[in-house]
Amino acid sequence: MFFQVLTTVILTAHFAYLAYVVVGGFLAWRWPWTIWPHLAAAGWGLFIVTNPWGWHCPLTYAEHWSRHRAGQEGFDAGFVDRYIEGVLYPAQYTRLLQVLVGALVVTSWIVVYLRWRSRRDTAPKSGARPDQTANV
Repeated sequence: MFFQVLTTVILTAHFAYLAYVVVGGFLAWRWPWTIWPHLAAAGWGLFIVTNPWGWHCPLTYAEHWSRHRAGQEGFDAGFVDRYIEGVLYPAQYTRLLQVLVGALVVTSWIVVYLRWRSRRDTAPKSGARPDQTANV
């Protein structure tokens, strides 16, 4: 029973991670400091998808391990292959959706950068008090 629950927790974490990779850059529009964890998460996701060695995400290995401990059959597919591809979208659109997700993530980063640059350009000059900048 414990390992069945653990498998469910791992699957939930995996879905949450994928959702964060896709839309986490938009969180940085509101909270700019979140761009750094999102860059790391997206970089890791890109590495796992494109690595030539066929490595899976550690959450996939953890899921396989907990399924085995729960007495369930294992499977050879990765998380996306098993739960996303062919379920949420037809498998023949995988590459297109990867490109679209990449474009969405990069677009969110560009907006974060433009907002940061705009805020930096409108900030008061160093050494001047905010009430003095209106009189300059």
